Amino acid sequence: MTTTLFHGGRIIDQRGERSGDVLVDDDTGTIREVGPGLTGDRTFDVTGCVVAPGFVDLHVHLRQPGNEAAETVLTGSRAAARGGFTAVVAMPNTDPCMDSAAVIREVLGLASNALCLVKPSAAISVGRQGVALTPMGELVTLGVRMFTDDGSGVQDAHLMRRALEYAGSLHVDDDVPIVLSQHCEVSALTEGGVMHEGAWSTKLGLGGQPAEAEELMVMRDIALSRLTGVRVHFQHLSTAGSVAMVRAAKAGGLPVTAEATPHHFSLTDACCAGYDANFKVHPPLRTAADVAAVKVGLADGTIDAIATDHAPHTPDTKERPFDQAPPGMLGLETAFAVAFAELDLPLADIIALLSWRPAAIAGVGDRHGRPIEPGVPANFVVIDPEHEWTVSGAAMASRSRNTAFEGRQLKGRVRHTVYEGELVVIDGEVTR
Repeated sequence: MTTTLFHGGRIIDQRGERSGDVLVDDDTGTIREVGPGLTGDRTFDVTGCVVAPGFVDLHVHLRQPGNEAAETVLTGSRAAARGGFTAVVAMPNTDPCMDSAAVIREVLGLASNALCLVKPSAAISVGRQGVALTPMGELVTLGVRMFTDDGSGVQDAHLMRRALEYAGSLHVDDDVPIVLSQHCEVSALTEGGVMHEGAWSTKLGLGGQPAEAEELMVMRDIALSRLTGVRVHFQHLSTAGSVAMVRAAKAGGLPVTAEATPHHFSLTDACCAGYDANFKVHPPLRTAADVAAVKVGLADGTIDAIATDHAPHTPDTKERPFDQAPPGMLGLETAFAVAFAELDLPLADIIALLSWRPAAIAGVGDRHGRPIEPGVPANFVVIDPEHEWTVSGAAMASRSRNTAFEGRQLKGRVRHTVYEGELVVIDGEVTR
């Protein structure tokens, strides 16, 4: 048996912070030993770095099948690995939609050679059309644990109630809950809108999407969670009102969770002033007050996880006029550094938001987000918190280049990523 040693790092996980070497058993893909003065067949000096459980992203778009020009499962997994993610949940708005056993099996096959765990989610409704429910029971047997019509919220309250009741009736052997994730948007209020409705949309002459379009669906699904007793996960919260309602729901004991993206706690609608479509996202960038509220929600536990909503698009589509370009930006490779720069939180709290907290929601906590200790799967990341770098879309592992952080100076970068015992990133570069 051969071993790989990570020497001299500072370990941060849910058990606290400590110094120690980490020895990986290359053959079993597990952590063999943690402690001082260890030796291995191959050694990486990680002095000054942090060793932490691998990150888990609840919300990525890998575009395959159907839009491979923008991203594939393999290229998306490379971007994930470079960002420190050992597991991601793939969204179902592919072509064809991930709403059947056949498409889920196809994605699982594509993921067999990925550089991280790719966990497919599935649509709540057939074709994400909001009319008929998908065969959720059958899809659960294939390993699906999250369902979402991401990109378009379930508009019909009765259908959403039925979906929650269906999910609540499903049970799996590993006792992992089935989670319905909601893209909160009342489409009747956002039709024709391409950015946040407010002073900047008026100034720029662009159609707006009011905060209330998100907040009305958050309010509705909190009520449906209360009615059914079934968990609802709120995707990419972006408004102060949404955060306040989730906070109140949690205080009332309701089984709700939520995520926020790096761009929604770092950028505002003012960024759209130059009509640069890289700042066009869905939900849109909001006001400075909304950004501040999202940050507070992350700090006080209202928002459970940071999720990237990684949304690659080909250059020709993002070069269209702002109102015609598709929404979305890359997020996997910049997530940690943006969080590190923007959130006034201890490093351990940022890692929790990126690692074990989303792992629990995604149902992958048996292998991901685990403490750094002997016997657990070797899924971890080595971060250099002092490393300064400049964001470049052209230098990213993703097949697309649409980052809103182009040219920004950031501090803190992933140095190594270990997935199931394999070094998939060494010194910031993917190994395959």
